[in-house]
Amino acid sequence: MKKALKILLALIVILLITAFFFRSKIQRLQFALTMFSGKEQVERFRSVEDYFPTRTIEASGTASPLTKGPFLRFPGRYEFNGEMKSTEQLLNETDVTGLMVMKNDTIYFENYYLGNTAGSHTIAWSVTKSFVSALMGIAIEEGFVKSIDQKVSDYLPEFNGSAYETITIKNLLQMSSGISWNEDYSDFNSDINRFGRTLALGGSFAKFTKTLTKDKEQGVYNRYNSSDTQVLGMIISKATNQSLSSYLEEKIWKPLGMENNAWWLVDDQGHEFAAAGLSASLRDYARFGLLYLNKGLWNGQRIISEDWINQSLNSDASHLLAGNNDASGSELGYGYQWWILDGDEGEYAALGIYNQIIYINPTHNVIIVKTSANNNYGTTNDESSFREFETFQLLREIVKDVREMR
Repeated sequence: MKKALKILLALIVILLITAFFFRSKIQRLQFALTMFSGKEQVERFRSVEDYFPTRTIEASGTASPLTKGPFLRFPGRYEFNGEMKSTEQLLNETDVTGLMVMKNDTIYFENYYLGNTAGSHTIAWSVTKSFVSALMGIAIEEGFVKSIDQKVSDYLPEFNGSAYETITIKNLLQMSSGISWNEDYSDFNSDINRFGRTLALGGSFAKFTKTLTKDKEQGVYNRYNSSDTQVLGMIISKATNQSLSSYLEEKIWKPLGMENNAWWLVDDQGHEFAAAGLSASLRDYARFGLLYLNKGLWNGQRIISEDWINQSLNSDASHLLAGNNDASGSELGYGYQWWILDGDEGEYAALGIYNQIIYINPTHNVIIVKTSANNNYGTTNDESSFREFETFQLLREIVKDVREMR
């Protein structure tokens, strides 16, 4: 009996020691495994650096001013699929943490919820992809990347022999690589969930992407694929000889006068989670939207070329067009890591899971940013799509109210 007790105590001590030394990975795994389980995410989304390794992107020190206009009262209701819906209900159900409405550089609505403040940062998930697109445009303008027609292997020879070897940068930008991919968040074994567990378990993003296979020709089908953005990020980092974080800080964060630090998740090998790892404040996401609204100009300084902005917001092939499209996995159009809305006002958006949006309407010079932590997101595949279309209808109603503001 005494011997058995000693063995049990020894096992307990070993387990406690193991848990102590591997506590960060245990926390990360728990985070990843419960992301689409219905668990509340608000606190975790504003403190991702407590769960994952990150790089800090330093604020400029002197924040660029944003003008305050008269307070905008939201429409209480909006129409979606032939039914009148409640604005308050949508905001509550999607766990909104921040909401800002701007026309040009004037703020007409700014509010924070569920404990977030103007100084809070929250992970934007796939909104990050649009920042990566901007960095690629800058890298091309600076000559680090020669052309979007170059292949992955031109910059990443370690991808020789993989499905990504001959994929062009343009087809990565347009989510048209032809690489097999399942982005169903409600499916535990989907590629996107396996990708997330790679981060949680300390694996390598590069190693993961090399295991993927190809099931279509490139450039003929638009299929949302987070690994395409991950490879884009690797190309930018290799070509510039900088981390994505330092390149973002140097080329966008400080020139725009961002007022808060940001954080970018990295894997254990130090590579940024290019597909979804940026965490920043509401106002700084809005400044990024304003940069695009201004076609890459900021206080007279050219940050991104206007030509790149125009290319990024153009669905230049049939498989990228919005609407009922047999050659696309979405009813939204697609550009260079930006979603293009159907309609005649040139609307486009950066979208992230959990109902996070940077929405831009260039016809009326309106920017709307919404950070959220919709805990129901991904519990069913339907929740992952219809909420975005419903939210767009609310945003269009808001535009009607703000477009006449001076």
